[in-house]
Amino acid sequence: MLGNHAVAHAALEAGLAVAAGYPGTPSSEIIEYIIDHSRETGVYVEWSSNEKVAYEVAYGAALAGAKALVSMKHVGLNVAMDPLMSSAYTGVRNSLLVITADDPGMWSSQNEQDNRWVGLHAHIPVIEPYSPQNAADLVKLSMSMSQRLNHPVLMRLVTRVSHVREPVKVCEFSKPDYAQGYLKDPSHHALVPSNARQLKGELIKRWESIQYAVEDLPHEYVNDGRVLVITSGVAYNYVKEALRDLEIPVSTLNVITPVPLPRRLIANAVSNSDKVVVVEEGDPVVEFQVKEVLYDEGIRVPVYGKAEGFFTRVGELTLMNVEEGLAKALGVELRGMRSNAQRIDVPPRPPVFCPGCPHAASFYELKITTAKAMVKPVFSGDIGCYSLGINPPFNEQDVLTNMGSSIGLGMGILRGTGGRQFIIAIIGDSTFFHAGLPALVNAVYNKAPMLVIVMDNRFTAMTGGQPSPTQVIDIAAVAKAIGVKYVYTIDPFNVKEAEATLSDALRKVKDGELALVVMKRACALEASRGRSSLIVKFTVDPDACKACGICYNLIACPAIAPLENRKAWIDPNMCVGCSVCAQVCPYNAIKPSGNAKEWLDKWAEM
Repeated sequence: MLGNHAVAHAALEAGLAVAAGYPGTPSSEIIEYIIDHSRETGVYVEWSSNEKVAYEVAYGAALAGAKALVSMKHVGLNVAMDPLMSSAYTGVRNSLLVITADDPGMWSSQNEQDNRWVGLHAHIPVIEPYSPQNAADLVKLSMSMSQRLNHPVLMRLVTRVSHVREPVKVCEFSKPDYAQGYLKDPSHHALVPSNARQLKGELIKRWESIQYAVEDLPHEYVNDGRVLVITSGVAYNYVKEALRDLEIPVSTLNVITPVPLPRRLIANAVSNSDKVVVVEEGDPVVEFQVKEVLYDEGIRVPVYGKAEGFFTRVGELTLMNVEEGLAKALGVELRGMRSNAQRIDVPPRPPVFCPGCPHAASFYELKITTAKAMVKPVFSGDIGCYSLGINPPFNEQDVLTNMGSSIGLGMGILRGTGGRQFIIAIIGDSTFFHAGLPALVNAVYNKAPMLVIVMDNRFTAMTGGQPSPTQVIDIAAVAKAIGVKYVYTIDPFNVKEAEATLSDALRKVKDGELALVVMKRACALEASRGRSSLIVKFTVDPDACKACGICYNLIACPAIAPLENRKAWIDPNMCVGCSVCAQVCPYNAIKPSGNAKEWLDKWAEM
């Protein structure tokens, strides 16, 4: 099973009743798996509008007495931080399992945030598995622990646990453990200051009991030498293989709770050692705590880890860099294949828009209309497929930091330049509902003259095509209700109409107004899924083509490529019939192979 599927399956085995989440790589498959099995199990599961709402749904269910789970990627936990901190104060009446999928190496993220720190900050224990089977086992342990302690538990996954596969032992799903009703307890559930002060004291006492409880969990300790290697999570896999290669007797201790550490177990294991090496994925969270334990216990043993530079603090652990770090810490030489291995630089392959992506058409139209209007805007971007607008030939993402930042940062740049900078904020439909609404309210309230582009492809496409609220709620209607005076909805596949509408919106902003344009057309991947027989593909007439390069240089569709004579060629295996290339060709050299309008009308219905 995929690691994320193993996590979801184990939660269903343990009697999960309520699950909520917001999609984000590498966490998305957890909620998707629960959705796939929701009908047969009777579990309530939802994609929420953002991580804070998802956390509150699961938190509320656990307060009522149901077994609950909330899932998100690492940066999503920032959005959920407010209810997360409060949940430690109030506690819960049944299991509340909080799953964060961290992304070392930033394969699909803007940072490498290590959410084990959150456990220390919030007084919430952190469980860290190292494989799909181990994750399945620890899900059940975590839910049981949360129920027993009446306290939330945070499980930290990483990409190499979420997105690897191994055989996993599974059982029948259990009946969902719903609450019979909500038992009112405002003294514990209403965090007014007078209650919160009392609950902080109770939290500290509960944390002390949690620190004792983790001692009895199934940490894996092997006493095999005077050197002790302490690991947590996926690092354990690398350490076991590296030690086999190095062929040296070393004791190992894999802790399943990096927060809080099993202090008594650590002290006992170190007392039999001359040297300690800590290997962990992410920041030196375990290492710092180990040093604290040894200081408190008066144990003087050297500790080597990330803080001393033996292991990388940037990017993922690999077998090679773990072997190198262990060899250096242990004072041995690398032997065999690892020491002689060549480091091969893989040729760069920058990501591109999919063939027929409506965002590519939108960026093309923005480029043309801003050039005609003689506007040199700052493009304030956001997190989503449209982040690829940063690449040539568009170069239309100047600043891009976090979910929903486009409108807020755009306003800051506008105000910071004394209103002299023309701002175009670009945000997607799912992100608009996730974190863009408060910023848009702010823009209306503070009269910010800027252009907001909502690229509405009808799905949360970047994370795998999960549903978006735009399928039910009209973005233009929401913007008008908030108070945006000039709101437009256009189809980026109608190029001339889109350019004319964008030009009008640009004029409104020049006049000091706030304008919002919804570029509405469904994701090409989702539109073509299961509809291949309907797709009308386009071809190039080589006699009519003048090799001007507009189609392959300015639209940058990967289905279009230049031949040796620089005339265009469209790959029939990639074309999804969006028609944009045909519309921009000045020589009418690109033609559909059938009734393109019928296919495009079907596409527009999504």
